[in-house]
Order: sequence, then structure tokens, then C-alpha cells
Amino acid sequence: MKPGTASLFAVFACLLACSLNGCVTGGGEEAIEGQEEAVLTSAPNVPPPITRRHPTKVIVRLETREVTKRLADGVTYTFWTFGGGVPGKFIRIREGDLVEFHLSNNPSSRMPHNIDLHAVTGPGGGAASSFTAPGHTSTFSFKALNPGLFVYHCATAPVGMHIGNGMSGLILVEPRNGLPKVDHEYYVQQSEFYTAGRNGDPGLQPFSMEKAIREQPEYVVFNGSVGALSGDNALQAKVGETVRLYVGNGGPNLVSSFHVIGEIFDRVWSEAGTAENHNVQTTLIPPGGAAMVEFKLQVPGTYLMVDHAIFRAFNQGALGMLKVDGPEDKLVYSGKQNDEVYRPEGGAIQSVGALAPEVPPARNKEERIERGKVVFGAICAACHQPSGKGIPGSFPPLAGSDFLNADKTRAIGFAMAGHTGAIRVNGADFNSTMPALGLTDENVANALTFVYSQWNNKGYEVTPAEVAAVRAASAASSASAKKK
Repeated sequence: MKPGTASLFAVFACLLACSLNGCVTGGGEEAIEGQEEAVLTSAPNVPPPITRRHPTKVIVRLETREVTKRLADGVTYTFWTFGGGVPGKFIRIREGDLVEFHLSNNPSSRMPHNIDLHAVTGPGGGAASSFTAPGHTSTFSFKALNPGLFVYHCATAPVGMHIGNGMSGLILVEPRNGLPKVDHEYYVQQSEFYTAGRNGDPGLQPFSMEKAIREQPEYVVFNGSVGALSGDNALQAKVGETVRLYVGNGGPNLVSSFHVIGEIFDRVWSEAGTAENHNVQTTLIPPGGAAMVEFKLQVPGTYLMVDHAIFRAFNQGALGMLKVDGPEDKLVYSGKQNDEVYRPEGGAIQSVGALAPEVPPARNKEERIERGKVVFGAICAACHQPSGKGIPGSFPPLAGSDFLNADKTRAIGFAMAGHTGAIRVNGADFNSTMPALGLTDENVANALTFVYSQWNNKGYEVTPAEVAAVRAASAASSASAKKK
């Protein structure tokens, strides 16, 4: 055998083996060995960690389906989905893997769909190659170049509507050497839903493009519905165990301030990249972004997962539970040890001899206008604007207002007690809420007198006595209604 012949045979044998087994190499990267079908899971479950130490060819098969399911108690919605649920299936691959992606669109679908995976380096994240009509399957491939946790979503026009109807999910690209071992891994994804009806209105709710454009969702939820991670659906763990949450934000619009009440994140992979942060209370997750958070459990109890934009949690649905069993540790957390009346300075009423100055009522219309200007600037201008022109579609104008000038008594009632419902002002319809502001009769009178004196309004003076009369009439009417 000539010199070097053995090494040539070795190279040939290696190439032949790769050809038979699906090996791919490129750019000095690890050789791709073999082939496997991806394990896909529905939230909150996560596929098992990848134990192989080499890249492979991974076949991912995902179906888009349009399904009607529960959004909240008594409320249903037609979700557009990856895999039949919201969020879409969790996909787990390894850095360096070659992914062959098969996207099928169920024949029952009414819309074409595609997929934009933020883990893809290439035009549209795969969207350009995966546009799929109902009853068809599209196939494309990509190499997982960057480790991290990435969002995927539909990118068929109108893109916001497809995402807003539920079409988003997560794909984890594990680093070459894997992630640290933990006891539990869970999948949590936040998303918003823009229903035509108000939060809680029953029945099958359609999508509202108008609310979506205004970024005013009726529901902000984890894992596709109110209560998806509460009660019997709560996540489970035990004292002493470590939990890793893969948290995504499908959006389409709002930033999530993800927080677990009563826990501190020992480790956060900010924006789900490779950088680590430690001892974090709340982490920001942009729409179309993700984070990985990890924490060890020291004491038992029920821990609430929330978006700390707190009205979303307790009024719109962005709330889940992690139930932790195990022994208590009174040193870490004692629980309530006592309950007594809080009197830091004793029960006596104390003073230093100073009283708040008493401001006498306005003596004339001019003084009432000056005082009303202050009340208007401090309380009313934020909504109705310093110019009195309001905000179209939201807050009606006070400047030259036909509604205001037509009925002084009605205007007093609105300023005194607030109003909810539809009104028409200067030919435009408004349907919002003006809260009751708790103003005194004097302040109501002064503010209205100021408004009537401005912007070509009719110049009425409103007195505290008139406000008191409207208040008394309102109270009498309420009392009479209760008797009936």
C-alpha cells in the first residue's frame, strides 16, 4: 500500500458513514450525526433535556388548526393554533442541530398560515418558506446556530391578528454542553386577547381589530386562558427542589413584568440569551421575547405567578399558581406569629396646635373662575386636555360642547357623580367611564364655572347651592329606587 493510502481509505470510510447516517458538516462545526423525530409537548409540559453530545438532524412536524375553546368561565373563543392549543407546542433542539421543519395546515382551517421562528437565521425566520394553504404541508430546513429560548409565531398577514388569535410558542435551542440540571421544568407563555365584548361577557367572542390596534386587551393570560395554571392546573413542586420556568411573551403588544410572589429568582437568563443575572425579583419580557428563570424552594405554600402590571394579574387573567409541598422552615419564614391592634403612639389623639387653614367660599364669579382653573388643571385636564378639546374616541371635548351647554343640571350631575355609557358630543359618539371624583360642592361649582367661562361656552355660573340641590335630588332618587 502506498504511503498515505490508509489515511485516504479512512477519510472515504468516514464520508461513506456520514452519507448513510445523515451526517452533515460545515465551516469546521461539529458533524451532524443521525436523525430523530422531535418530541413536542403542550404547555405547561416541556420535552426532556437533550443528553446527546453531538448535533443531529431533527424532524419537526407541527400542524396549524383553528379550534374553539374556553377563554374564561362562560367565554369561548376561536383560537388559531400551532398544535391545537395556546401557546403552541414546545420544541426542544440542540445548538448545531439541522432541523427539517414540516408545517401542515389542517384542511378544516379557513386561513393560510406560516411560521416565523426567532431561532432561525434566514429571511422571515422561515415565514417566506412556510406559507401553507389549508390542506397542504410546507417543508424547509435550518441550522440552529444560536443557543437560547426563542419565540415562534405566525407571520401571515394580517400578522397581528394571527398572533392575537393565539399563534405563538417557544423553541429552546440548548447550548452544546446542555443546561444545568433542575428538578422541574415548566412552560409558561403570556398572551393577550382582544374580544369584541368586555371582559366576562359570555358566549363565543369574536376578535376586535379596533381594540388590538389601540392595545387595549380584555384578557391578558398565561397559557391561553384564565385559570390555565390555577387550582387543579397549578404547577407542582416540593421543598428543596429547583424549578426552571421557560417564560415567553407572545404579545402581540404588551411587555410582561414577570414575577413570582414570595420567591426571588436565583438565576435569570435575561431575554433568554446566554447572559445570566442573579437574585432578581421581576424580569421584563418584551412581546416576541422570552426569559428563563430558576429558583430553589425553601418553604411550602402556594406561590402566585403574575405579570406585575398588577391589574392584568387580578383583573384580566395573568395569574398562575405554583403549589409547593414539604416541611416548614420557621427560620426562613415564620408565618404570622401575632395579631394585635397597631397603636404606635398610643390611643390618644395628639396635635401640635396647628390646624389646616379654612378657605372661605368664593365671593363672586371671578373668584370662582380662578379657583375652578386650579381644580380643572389638577383633576380634569389629564383627560379633557388643557385646551378642553378632549381626545377623539376617548374623552369628549368641553370646548364649545353642545352636550355641556344644553343642560347645566346634567353637567353638575356628571361632575359630581361621574358617568358610564354612551353620549354624543358635537356630532361624535363617546362611550367610556368618567369616575366619581369625590369633589366638594364648592369644587364642583368652581370647576364648572371655569369651564363654562372658556372656549366659547355659554358663561354660566354654577353655585354650591345648585350642586347641593342636585346631590340631594340624586340621593332621594336612589333611596326611592331601593324601596321599590
